[in-house]
This record gives sequence, C-alpha cells and structure tokens, in this order.
Amino acid sequence: MLSKKTKYGLKALTFLASQPDRDPIQIAEVARHENISQKFLESILLTLRRNGFLGSKKGKGGGYYLIKAPKDIQMTSVMRVLEGPIAMVPCVSLNFYEKCDDCPEEGECSVNKLMLKVRDANLEVYRNTTLEDLIS
Repeated sequence: MLSKKTKYGLKALTFLASQPDRDPIQIAEVARHENISQKFLESILLTLRRNGFLGSKKGKGGGYYLIKAPKDIQMTSVMRVLEGPIAMVPCVSLNFYEKCDDCPEEGECSVNKLMLKVRDANLEVYRNTTLEDLIS
C-alpha cells in the first residue's frame, strides 16, 4: 500500500508542477490546496529538497519550487526517495537486494517468481511516467 508520505509528496509535486511559473509557493498554500497537514508536508518537502527535486527560498515571497522541469522528473526517482525500495521483498530488489533467510533457492521460490513480475510491472509504469505526465 502506498504510504501517506508518498501520496502527499506526489500531490505536492503535482501542485508545484502545475503552477504557470516556477515562483516559490508557500507550504501553507500547498497544504491548503491539497488538504495535507502543514507539519507533515514540511517534512516531505524537505526530503524532496534534499534529494534534488525542489529548491526553497526563505523570507517574503519564499517557499518551495521545482528545480527540474516536470518532464525530467521520473516516478522511479520520486518513489524511491519517498517510498523506499520499489520491490515488495528484498530478494527481488534492484537497489536494495538481500537474500531471504528462509529461502534456500531463489530460482525455485514461487514468491520470488511472483514478486519479480510485480516489480517489473511497477518499474515499467514508473520508468515511463514523469511528473509532466501527471499534470497533463
């Protein structure tokens, strides 16, 4: 299940990407428009800023803004930053692989086979979807 952090992060990014210019938008405006707790949103936007999706400006006229064009923000990157590994089990993860303690042979494991298909289907969608796709 998608975490609220990821859901709200996607909603905030979509809101920022849909603005006609890249002027900073105050957290309160994003929170109000997307019906998100401002305190929770602050944490999410800080994560997105630290990972190179957003910039921020302090003071009057300050707020958060996209530093990349929406067409350059792939959902694989956003999902990994906000949600963590895309794979549902560590034995099929591309970036966070770990062998399962209870599985003697991955190649014969029915769970591994199923989760490889799930991972690949998710990656197909995330790799072929950008933030621009979500706002158009």
